[in-house]
Amino acid sequence: MRYSRRDVLGWGVKAGAALGAASVAPSIVLAESRRPQVTSGVMSGDMLSDRTMLWSRSDRPARMLVEVADNPAFRGVRQVRGPEVLPSSGLIGKLDVAGLGDTETLHYRVRFAALDDPHALSEPVKGRLRLPPSETRDVRFVWSGDTVGQGWGIDESRGGMTIYDTMRRQRPDFFIHSGDTVYADGPLEERVALANGDTWHNLVTPAKRKVAETLDEFRGQHTYNFLDANLRRFNAEVPMLAQWDDHETTNNWYPGEWLEDERYTEKNVALLAARARQAFLEHTPLRQLPTSPERIHRRFAYGPSLEVFMLDMRTYRGANSRNRQTERSAQTAFLGEDQFAWLQRSLKESTATWKIIAADMPIGLVVSDGDAYEAIANGDAGGALGRELEIARLLRAIRDDNVKNVVWLTADVHYTAAHHYSPERASFQEFTPFWEFVSGPLHAGTFGPGELDTTFGPEVVFQKAPPKGESNLPPSRGYQFFGQIDLDGESEALTVSLMDAAGNTLHRQQLTPETT
Repeated sequence: MRYSRRDVLGWGVKAGAALGAASVAPSIVLAESRRPQVTSGVMSGDMLSDRTMLWSRSDRPARMLVEVADNPAFRGVRQVRGPEVLPSSGLIGKLDVAGLGDTETLHYRVRFAALDDPHALSEPVKGRLRLPPSETRDVRFVWSGDTVGQGWGIDESRGGMTIYDTMRRQRPDFFIHSGDTVYADGPLEERVALANGDTWHNLVTPAKRKVAETLDEFRGQHTYNFLDANLRRFNAEVPMLAQWDDHETTNNWYPGEWLEDERYTEKNVALLAARARQAFLEHTPLRQLPTSPERIHRRFAYGPSLEVFMLDMRTYRGANSRNRQTERSAQTAFLGEDQFAWLQRSLKESTATWKIIAADMPIGLVVSDGDAYEAIANGDAGGALGRELEIARLLRAIRDDNVKNVVWLTADVHYTAAHHYSPERASFQEFTPFWEFVSGPLHAGTFGPGELDTTFGPEVVFQKAPPKGESNLPPSRGYQFFGQIDLDGESEALTVSLMDAAGNTLHRQQLTPETT
């Protein structure tokens, strides 16, 4: 008879229990103890037509090993030697796998090898993703934001973060995480009393018991989310395009801020943001360029018909203020000059039919920060002021450059909505009509609806938010949302669906491309 390695190890354990550790084959026990473990699943993202980023994490220093193939049986497998993962990088391995050629669906598996024994290997963890097509075809993707916010963590008795499994079952080609990937400023309590008398039971780790200040505490915010089985399954099947907002660091932060929050011993936001950025870049499959390794704004063509422009509305902004300045300056910056020039140039040169701008904050919704304003809008119905000056300049440039079929996607405000912007309703009128779709939260408290500033002429076509007078509703109340976009490969029509955590379609908007 032939016995597997698992059988032999099992016998060794039983023998050790019966006869004492000295009776167990020392080499078997030693080899098993040296085997690393994959702690947070696998993930892919920042995919291009012939390459993609792959991600995983070990429980100890090790070498990342990757196998890729164009079939689930891994016939003709290609082996790629990945980086050493060390405590200095959070034990995380990120690998930019290139030379994928005409592969449509990439299957991959990740192992880690002990640094002191290359034969001591972790069990493989598999993943897959669909690469951007070279020819027009149907495309589906989903987007949302806001994970583990306002005290609502992983409640395993309620199935965990089930919205991720709902999105996975839609079989999207990719996912845009619109920011607030973690809530580093939101500690969790083990039990939260609900209005109906029930109790929400949070899974709590040491990192989630306080606000994050050190690099390891920021890392712990991200590794917490990977404890959820729904998220790990989703990550293994759906590649991610990730962006950040404020809660990866602390609420409503801006460069140069000093905190007055008594929960923090470190008041320097620049230092907190530097640590938060490192943890964010480590824990997302974001491709870091040697010339600008900290850059978050980037663009991705997904076939001939679709291109996604990922913005960073946090890094380059001026301080939050009353937002009523009459002239552009460093104070009114939101994208910043370099990112603005990149976006204008990229939109103009794009040959895609649809240009998707993934923004981490909405344009017309008023988001306050005490007596100041956190987002673009300032609650003044007149012409463009403050940060609106930069958006007005961008909208004018899109019109003057004759850029067609621009759609804005965002999250941040913790409810879902469809907004149509038109100059005929606006105070500032130098732009062409466009749509903005809002989704989220993925797994956080639900609020809203918000006030709309009419400077750019928005109209609420649809919205769903908690009943009047209710706020910070838990995920169990059903007010968790994501958006889904379906591109028809033949007609190039774009269908936007706003959906809830159960997979119900709440609103559907079909957009026909302009060609002239």
